[in-house]
Amino acid sequence: MTRELTFVAHGRLEWRDLPDPQLQAATDVLVRPFVAGRCDGDVLPLHHSVSRPMQAGVKLHLIDPVIADITGHVPFRGPFGIGHECIAQVTAVGSEVNDLHVGDVVVVPWSVSCGDCRECRRGITAKCSTTRALSPGKTLAAFGFGPSCGSWGGVVTDSLRVPYADRMLVRLPAGLDPLRVAAAADNLSDAWRSVAPQLVEIPDASVLVIGGGSRSIGLYAAGLAVALGASKVDYIDDDFERLAIAQALGASAREVSRRRWTSVSTAVDAPYDVAVEASSTEQGLRDAVRALGPGGVCTATGYYVGTGTRLPVMDMYATSATLQVGVSNVRPRLPELLDFVARTGFPAERVTSTLLPWENAPEGYDAHTTKLVLHREPIDLTS
Repeated sequence: MTRELTFVAHGRLEWRDLPDPQLQAATDVLVRPFVAGRCDGDVLPLHHSVSRPMQAGVKLHLIDPVIADITGHVPFRGPFGIGHECIAQVTAVGSEVNDLHVGDVVVVPWSVSCGDCRECRRGITAKCSTTRALSPGKTLAAFGFGPSCGSWGGVVTDSLRVPYADRMLVRLPAGLDPLRVAAAADNLSDAWRSVAPQLVEIPDASVLVIGGGSRSIGLYAAGLAVALGASKVDYIDDDFERLAIAQALGASAREVSRRRWTSVSTAVDAPYDVAVEASSTEQGLRDAVRALGPGGVCTATGYYVGTGTRLPVMDMYATSATLQVGVSNVRPRLPELLDFVARTGFPAERVTSTLLPWENAPEGYDAHTTKLVLHREPIDLTS
């Protein structure tokens, strides 16, 4: 039997036994996760009783109905295997797997993709049409979100089946500490796409990060922007722990209280070339867009579930601004991200605020902390 960390209900997680997964296709592999990061999005059902209120919000047209396609008719209703960020060891390979071998240490992207459909060839692997066709909601195919996103299970488990393995998995560069890139499967890659392409286009760009909602993504983005050579990186938040982490990563950390927050405009030095909206608030989204200078780019990384989200479109028109909204397509970004971290030693592990043994997952996964990482020792697979 295989144990899987299971979200049962708000405030209740437990190990549950499942039949051992088996190779179902020649392109499958089995992996043993040994490092797992808690995604920023997981804290919503963990820290708040949201299932019935969100269901009511959808019925009253206060919450966008697409949330039910992703998380179920009753959003986040357990039980389901939770977790979708992991580093794992390959333990078994299908007969048509050519690029991976037993013992390889790999990143398992959060979304399940075939690598060959029209969407995957365009680089939008989170919208893979092959794997979405197998998901009841057909909006996402992913680990750790429950049955609406397919029967893939969660990654905090003893054994996990990964399809299309040669196209899905990315091997860790030699010598790269898995704990450093614990969040590469989602949050760290999400931050990378928010700043790295923009800083290639404008190498000395000024960057604003509004943090607090996507807790770790904003911090990773601020640190990466500094490491990539941004001329200025301002990080906005009201949490002392996160402000300290941002400062340690080289950003200018500025405290703005959410309770009195009507706009961050008085606390920042606009305009900016790049903005990362990680507060998951409508006000943060408006502020981030309005803080952009001519030709600026804002990437929104949070959840905006309301049906009445208002955007300052005229501001965007006047500055020729671009707003990027959408789930992160991790797989195409992973090789360049991992290479950058391995080559530069970017200390992504500084964002990890709580590091716990794997066995402590049921008690520790719902900790009120910025970034939780679980870990256990890899096993010897050479014999």
